[in-house]
Amino acid sequence: MKKYILSILVVSGCIVACENKDNKEETKTISSTGSVALPYKADYTTEFTNDVSDSDLLVALNSYKYWETGDMNALRSTMGDSVTFLLSGGWKFNGATDSLMKIISTYRDSLSSVSINMITWLKNHSAKDSADWINVWYKEIDTYKTGKVDSAEYVDDNLMKNGKIIYTSSHRQVLK
Repeated sequence: MKKYILSILVVSGCIVACENKDNKEETKTISSTGSVALPYKADYTTEFTNDVSDSDLLVALNSYKYWETGDMNALRSTMGDSVTFLLSGGWKFNGATDSLMKIISTYRDSLSSVSINMITWLKNHSAKDSADWINVWYKEIDTYKTGKVDSAEYVDDNLMKNGKIIYTSSHRQVLK
């Protein structure tokens, strides 16, 4: 009888443990809630999962590769019909992507080469508004046709919608 009761307890414990494990896997979030009192409350949200499609990640990473190789038509294909770009120097663009492409194509034409070393990326799905973000960290070395070389590290936040980039906020740190 003791063996029977012990077997039931072990099986019950395994079922509960498996159920708890499954529940934990379903709720993988990055959250600010917990036992630590934080000095700030986030304006947007702190509830994120990594539930962003690999195809969205591919689109975002391809946009950097197309910039690096100077394939402006392919770069255009990674963006929605209208976009918002915020660059670290204060430059802002909000409008038709074709207008943005004219501006950045002129800039890209001033470069003889671009080299990007992708450091890392994160896929972040906002539980608050179901928004999908691809955040990337990279080093870029630009060589101008004049011979000048410029390098910086960047952190970009790319908002994805329907498989396209519709918003980018870029943060730049100049390297010496």
